[in-house]
Amino acid sequence: MNIENLLNLGASVIQGNDDETTTSLDTARLSSALGNLFKGNEGKLDFGTLLGKMKESELGDVAASWLGNGANESVSGETIKNLIGPDKIADFASTLGLSEKSAEDALADALPEMIDKASPDGSLMENIIDKAGDLGGLLGFARKLFS
Repeated sequence: MNIENLLNLGASVIQGNDDETTTSLDTARLSSALGNLFKGNEGKLDFGTLLGKMKESELGDVAASWLGNGANESVSGETIKNLIGPDKIADFASTLGLSEKSAEDALADALPEMIDKASPDGSLMENIIDKAGDLGGLLGFARKLFS
């Protein structure tokens, strides 16, 4: 799944949640805000960093559920804020005209689906290789994530 499709998927999930302030948001605005939030230094989606933070904060099982083929475990908006950072959440919320709570909850809905679809067969290979730089970096990252 390409980046545009992932961002549109995230926008769709947010539009389909039960928060009235997010259901009417424009898909293009949502996709753009999601892209700005998760794009790494090279303009590619950087879910590897988020998954690494999940492992460090003892959410490795949740991350594994998002990468695996089974059901995706949910997380709270507060958890998302702690993983992404309050400043980035505030910027995301401001861009979309949302409260920070609505932004946190929207991301908590969208991220499991986005990462699940970005990881066919349970692997974020393209994104992780881009982040790790080479196969040795990839193997080290995988060991940290699932050890």
